[in-house]
Amino acid sequence: MKKLFRVIATIAVLFGFSSQSFADGHKPTIALVPGLTTDAFYITMHKGAMAAADALGVELLFQGSPEWNASLQIPILNAVIAKKPDAILIAPNDKQQLIAPLKAAADAGIAVICVDTFIDDGVFQDGMGDGDFPISYVASDNVLGGVMAGNALANAIGKKGTVYVSNVKPGISTTDQREEGFKAAMANYPDITVLETQFNDDDANKASAQVNAVVARAPDLAGIFGANLFSAIGSADGVKAMGKSGEIKVVAFDAPTRIVDDLKSGLVDMAIAQHPAEIGYMGVMVAFGHVTGNPVPVSVGTGFTVMTADNIDDPDISKYVYSD
Repeated sequence: MKKLFRVIATIAVLFGFSSQSFADGHKPTIALVPGLTTDAFYITMHKGAMAAADALGVELLFQGSPEWNASLQIPILNAVIAKKPDAILIAPNDKQQLIAPLKAAADAGIAVICVDTFIDDGVFQDGMGDGDFPISYVASDNVLGGVMAGNALANAIGKKGTVYVSNVKPGISTTDQREEGFKAAMANYPDITVLETQFNDDDANKASAQVNAVVARAPDLAGIFGANLFSAIGSADGVKAMGKSGEIKVVAFDAPTRIVDDLKSGLVDMAIAQHPAEIGYMGVMVAFGHVTGNPVPVSVGTGFTVMTADNIDDPDISKYVYSD
């Protein structure tokens, strides 16, 4: 992880930012409100954000809920707004429910940057829609990630069979897009049938139980796409509990530490790893640039790393496994 931060630290030079940009000695405060605090993805994002904050000499606040729940995130956001930071980085739990509270932040003069997930349609500063006010969106291309997962699963099952998506819940921008990309990819494989999506409420145990229920209805099930960390882990555990590891292929989106063992054991066939440290790092860079009067991009894309049993021991691949 330290090596990764040294690489992306060059971004500060590319942006032309430095701690000397402070106006009248003001030290900016940037708050990060994650989607949830217990997810390795957001733990890793926090580390990236801290690396950027340390490099720039700014104060970073971190406050969130241990659960993915908009009704829990909104009061936390309100508490953060009351602290009057210069900018808020947030992974909204819902595309619509977070518009109003974030608009209150923007109206109070706090810069809003979405990281990972977004509000409204995710297209900001275009004068369209109620949620166009965030200054930037920093994230992976989740539709592309879903396409990559779909093609990977199609190849793993010989381009024929029955599959389904294990997802969190409707209305979450990133996982909606991953499912969209996955289904777009599957449209290119006429011999693959995509069953109804199973929603697990970010509960790995529920995702595991759903495997059994789906197989009861579709005993020829050939593959599962886990659209986020908990969906993938739960699906893999459900396949293992049924004694069908290797028979039912699992493609995971996200890469917690246990993905290493799951890939090596064959429980998971492929993982699409995002770069959450880069998202956190770039989010702080964008926030700092804006509050110090620098122009910043309205969107910043970060990459993916494809992990398999064959490459997971490569240090250039394993460095993208998320921190616990």
